[in-house]
Amino acid sequence: MPGGRTASPVVGQARRPGATGGLGLVLPTFPQHRTTLPSAEELASTCRAAEAAGAGALWACDHLFWHGPALEAVTALTVAATATERAAIGTCVLQLPLRHPAAVARQAAALQHLSGGRMVLGVGVGTHRGEYEAAGVDFATRGRRLDAGIAALHRAWESPADGGYAQLPAPEPVPVWVGGSSEAALRRAARAGDGWIPLFLPPHEYAAALDRLDKEAERAGRDPAALSRAMVAFVCVGAPATAEKGLSWMSSLYALPAKSFAKHVITGDARACAVRLARYVDAGAGHVAVFMTTDEPLAPFEDLAGELAGLCTWR
Repeated sequence: MPGGRTASPVVGQARRPGATGGLGLVLPTFPQHRTTLPSAEELASTCRAAEAAGAGALWACDHLFWHGPALEAVTALTVAATATERAAIGTCVLQLPLRHPAAVARQAAALQHLSGGRMVLGVGVGTHRGEYEAAGVDFATRGRRLDAGIAALHRAWESPADGGYAQLPAPEPVPVWVGGSSEAALRRAARAGDGWIPLFLPPHEYAAALDRLDKEAERAGRDPAALSRAMVAFVCVGAPATAEKGLSWMSSLYALPAKSFAKHVITGDARACAVRLARYVDAGAGHVAVFMTTDEPLAPFEDLAGELAGLCTWR
């Protein structure tokens, strides 16, 4: 496989909104096989070590209601913001329709301030009807709620409010990336987002989807080059027995049979996994967020990052 792949931008350069570096790590905020949630110091240590290993971004997943213990995403990112200096921090992704947009706007603005301009707000609709029912929110209108929510975020950040009330100080621009692999998510990203971050797409489908993203952006009168292109990839580094554990981990996370994820999890030694991840860079990804299928992701992430450094030139 040829070297010299490029993706943007390298950690340590002057930052711009949404500067995530080429490689990111999804933080272990949804443990499956350990009996306790990570402590603040454990999470901070993971963040520091991941940044040192080359992570250009640290991501936290979101569920308000779930079938197992989890750390709330924005709270976890506060730890990440204070533990690191360069890596972007972001939600991957926040289910905005479950929340009041003004509250989310305030949280994102605070993290943008506390992190020194490193915040990326990934948003999406989610797919779990039961979670919406638990939150007392209509599942059927989640797409319309997300569209309205994204618009409300920008109003809160940019526009004075009636009666003299406003969210001040106004933050540096907070990039809003749209998550999800559906055509509706792709169109929403092209129309109203600053980036697109899907999951469960093989590289050839991802490449074709990016072509559609460009066309949708042009149709909306936007410059396709202004959109960040990312991908979430589930990765299990290790021997075949480790791969089985990884699928078991995924099965526990989603409460679905392990076979449901066999085609979606990248498995093998660090080199083999890196080669497969590099195909997303070839397909057009500027950022790959890896979701390690283990409660202890740091060591395999470090191995993976080392191998990717030899395959890709992240710029």
